[in-house]
Amino acid sequence: MQTKEPASLCDLNEPLIDHSEGQHFLNETFRIIMEEVLCKGTDIKEKVCEWKEPEELALLLDLELRATGEPRHRLLQRVKDVAKYSIKTSHPRFFNQQYGGVDYHSLAGRFLTEALNTNLFTYEAAPVFVLMETEVLRGLRQLVGWTEGDGIFCPGGSTSNMYAMNLARYRLFPQVKSQGLWGLPRLTVFTSPESHYSVKKGAAYLGLGTDNVILVKVDDGGRMIPADLDEKIELAKSQGAVPFLVSCTSGTTVQGAFDPLDHIADVCQKHKLWMHVDAAWGGSVLFSKQHRHLMKGNLLKQCHSANATYLFQQDKFYDVNLDIGDKSVQCSRKVDCLKLWLMWKAVGSDGLAERVDRAFIHVRYLVEQMKKREGFHLLGEVRNYLKHTEKAYTAPSQSWPKKWVTRFSHVTGRPTNRASPHEALPVAFPVSVCKLRKKLEVRQETIINKTQKIERLWPLMIWVGVVSSVTPE
Repeated sequence: MQTKEPASLCDLNEPLIDHSEGQHFLNETFRIIMEEVLCKGTDIKEKVCEWKEPEELALLLDLELRATGEPRHRLLQRVKDVAKYSIKTSHPRFFNQQYGGVDYHSLAGRFLTEALNTNLFTYEAAPVFVLMETEVLRGLRQLVGWTEGDGIFCPGGSTSNMYAMNLARYRLFPQVKSQGLWGLPRLTVFTSPESHYSVKKGAAYLGLGTDNVILVKVDDGGRMIPADLDEKIELAKSQGAVPFLVSCTSGTTVQGAFDPLDHIADVCQKHKLWMHVDAAWGGSVLFSKQHRHLMKGNLLKQCHSANATYLFQQDKFYDVNLDIGDKSVQCSRKVDCLKLWLMWKAVGSDGLAERVDRAFIHVRYLVEQMKKREGFHLLGEVRNYLKHTEKAYTAPSQSWPKKWVTRFSHVTGRPTNRASPHEALPVAFPVSVCKLRKKLEVRQETIINKTQKIERLWPLMIWVGVVSSVTPE
């Protein structure tokens, strides 16, 4: 039997990666990104996207992974294809609540973060970013009006809401960390029906149960009603439950509503409850002197630490409080602070405030223009006709003006599972918008990504959904 010769010392000294080839590929890739994504992707004369049906797109991209690699020119074509067939979210005519266009300083921060490929768990592993995150969090706390506190960057709003729920529970019942749920009473969370679905998801994930998320009534603007909150807390107590958290929202998903934090805080203080504010979208108003009124009004480590002594040694040569990894449920936590830090450094607090103020001006202008323009109908003015459910929007057949149903169905078609086009229109929205997109994209028109009127408050972000009487050409 023939045995394979062991690798020579020369082979062992050779790098696994050809850095010269890799850097040349990267330079070419950056050129494509600049041309196809950042130049064409922000040019109003270009399409928002090159739409393809899933089966056709899968064939065009040739997604199958094989045993052998591909040459550089083929890989660069792959990069071009990814750019070509992706949605250009920084396009002037792309409107969606989660996007605010490109910020080049933030993008540079993201590039640098990925190139350095570090993780935020100890100072010795990420000295620059530990100090940077500390300073960015200090600046954010200052906007709120706090002189001290603690925090970390989370991968998203959903995770942040789950952190808040876990912290609130730990503050009330610290034994839950070691003993689990078996000794706890029935715990209840209070939020509005307009809050993000991650509140219920967090309750399920943490073992609280979605039935213990109690929905508080909202007013016509989608804002939580403090009096109803107070009543529901009293009712839960009378039923033997233990209220422990009120989850408010600054910038709700559908209506962009800001819960009245000051009045809710009074209720929370009365009942000694943890008050959490989900400000994933509306929090940027804190930069604006004109609009911050919308939001008037150290447990991380204790709750989440696992005391991994192999990593968080207490006898290091620097302040071990700079080892922040034990505050997080993650260990290998990606750096998120650099993109905000670099943007903040570039434009300053005044520049960020100007972006927020301009976003409000743009929204008001757009809404007024739509009110004047024939063929557009603001759903905000007919919102009482809609009844929100978990699956869809439904409406009584007599509620929708026939001309709107007729005009919209010319573009979208009518589902076959409904007897009346009046009845079918709201249910058809998710499918209809996709079909409408395709027709609009061919004409290089704006993608309208939702079907409710909303005013979203992230810098330079506007989301106003409309139903238009567009008909196919």
